[in-house]
Amino acid sequence: MNTITIYHNPRCSKSRQTLALLEENGVSPKVLEYLKSPVDKTTLKDMLDKLGMSAHEIVRTKEAEYAEAGLSANSTENEVITALIQYPKLLERPIVVTDTHAAIGRPPENVLALL
Repeated sequence: MNTITIYHNPRCSKSRQTLALLEENGVSPKVLEYLKSPVDKTTLKDMLDKLGMSAHEIVRTKEAEYAEAGLSANSTENEVITALIQYPKLLERPIVVTDTHAAIGRPPENVLALL
């Protein structure tokens, strides 16, 4: 059976909706509150590979921490990854990861393709 993990922020409505959608479809995912337990570099790179995205595509550019980290559209992949680790609030949410693929739950229905 495929392990399903949701990188979750319980204060985010989309994250709550995505978790509920998974549960409605019979999935009991491993729930990781990434603000309490930030992802490490290896996990983040694995997540990016499974998403097929660059780090800048999963960063929340409108957060104050984006500017605080000194990020811009011209930031390197490594700079963005470092900022995502230092400022976990910058990570787009929720992200649902399986053993082989991942999806961002915006909209929540995006994650259904993983089931």
